[in-house]
Amino acid sequence: MLDQDETRTPRVTGAPAVAGRPLPLRVAVPLAVAAGLALLVAFPPYGVWPLAPVGVALLAAAAHRRRLRAGAGLGFLTGVALFAPLLAWTNLHTGYLPWVLLSLLQAGYLALLGAATAWVSPLADRGRWAWPALTGLLWVGQEALRDRTPFGGFPWGRLAFSQDESPLLRLAALGGAPVVTFAVALVGGLLVTAGWRTVSTLRRGTPTGTGPSTDPADTDRPDDPVDTNPTTTAASGRGSARRWAPVVVPAVVAVALTAGALLVPVASTGSGAGVTVAIVQGNVPRLGLDFNAQRQAVLNNHVDATIELAGRVAAGQQPHPDVVVWPENSSDIDPLRNPTAGARISQAADAIGAPILVGAVLLGPDVGQVRNAGILWRPGTGADLEQLYTKRHPVPFAEYVPLRDVARMVSKQVDLIRNDFVPGSTPGVVRAGPAVLGDVICFEVAYDEVVRDTVTGGAQLLVVQTNNATFDVAEARQQLAMVRLRAVEHGRPALMASTVGVSGFVAPDGRVSDATGFNTREVVVRQLRLDDGRTLATRLGWWPEVTLAALAAAALVGAAVLRRRRVMPG
Repeated sequence: MLDQDETRTPRVTGAPAVAGRPLPLRVAVPLAVAAGLALLVAFPPYGVWPLAPVGVALLAAAAHRRRLRAGAGLGFLTGVALFAPLLAWTNLHTGYLPWVLLSLLQAGYLALLGAATAWVSPLADRGRWAWPALTGLLWVGQEALRDRTPFGGFPWGRLAFSQDESPLLRLAALGGAPVVTFAVALVGGLLVTAGWRTVSTLRRGTPTGTGPSTDPADTDRPDDPVDTNPTTTAASGRGSARRWAPVVVPAVVAVALTAGALLVPVASTGSGAGVTVAIVQGNVPRLGLDFNAQRQAVLNNHVDATIELAGRVAAGQQPHPDVVVWPENSSDIDPLRNPTAGARISQAADAIGAPILVGAVLLGPDVGQVRNAGILWRPGTGADLEQLYTKRHPVPFAEYVPLRDVARMVSKQVDLIRNDFVPGSTPGVVRAGPAVLGDVICFEVAYDEVVRDTVTGGAQLLVVQTNNATFDVAEARQQLAMVRLRAVEHGRPALMASTVGVSGFVAPDGRVSDATGFNTREVVVRQLRLDDGRTLATRLGWWPEVTLAALAAAALVGAAVLRRRRVMPG
């Protein structure tokens, strides 16, 4: 995919090529790999968030002025270096094939990004400030596509989800994850602008007399020949300052933009009524897919932990909770059809004297179908079927198998999924007495509209029920980073309840409290203040992403027009 003659000056007839020379491939290839690794380390569990814009900058530099095929190849290298280790938790109990296929699929989207970056190079060369904006727009456009295709998309690895400790996280309150991604990539674009101009300036200012720069990126100012005459030292100094200004200014703007995000106002607590919430992390006997074979033991763990909490409440050791949250898969035995399972949950609810949001697998509605649900279980009365949420975005090839006959030809492991999970049709708004919960289940936290629909439906507290027993602590921490972004995005307190960890509470400003360990049995109780206001991001909904993606498409069209003008005769 990488052309060997990338450093040639393109002929006028070469429509796909651009003026100017790209970086040599011996430099660009390592830069592309380094870009993916820098992006990887920005995400939990590493959490070195400043490396996200650095990774963006490295890919932008590698792909700049390349032919489309080479740009795509470099983007693919970045994607593999990022997604293969980032998604390594998918192969812990399912074998290598799903992990490899998913990683390659996600890398393919960065290949498109690399090609798009190469394509818009003429626009980036026309002006100093075009490059950062183009970089930000293309990243948002790539993520908008990847988040939706195929089979509903897979948003894991969005730039925004790497910024849980960054000042840029606060921008989520203005426009959600797309605006945070745009800001990260914009900073990366500023860095590559400064870096590219550093190389050009050094080349132009070297005392070896190599002559003026022919870099089209420097066409915003005339080239200054090197003057070694001592009588013109002052003029030379001014010329040097002019040469270095295009380097320093983008770098300063990048730092200022990142620090300036701290000025975005976000609340540290909710503004509504107080409520006491308990998270029960019952743990499982063994990690892995066979936790499904331990269904009764997992249910018993959560029941027993809740009854123990009731004992501590009765002894005055902990406050009485208004609502208790159990995680996804806390009852893989359908409690609506299995009297024993239902009785055990009722025992826990009666002991604690508070409603329990139970993560349950419900059979039906048809044969061979099941539902991943959050159902409210009230003390004294049992299941409240009016307060039941069915997961709207089941995971393809994990909770259901699209094109099963075709998928079986790739791997017979798809038959491990004997029953297909069917999606629900309504947002997860659960009215649990003193609090209205916005329930989303597991990977749904990565999808903008699934979370936002609960808030516009009246949710005062965001709840993420998840089961990490088939993954590892890295996946759990990546998921918690998404919860943090959602809390800031919608100005809501939030929590994540996991079977094995990590569980914890998140304030509306993204701060985490009472985070639990991994593969442990823990119960955490916290008093929260609810909120029913709406941030700008909540009110705008998907319009920031639509606007930015549309501008990305316009940039691609604009680059096409500019390229056509360059190759027209005369």
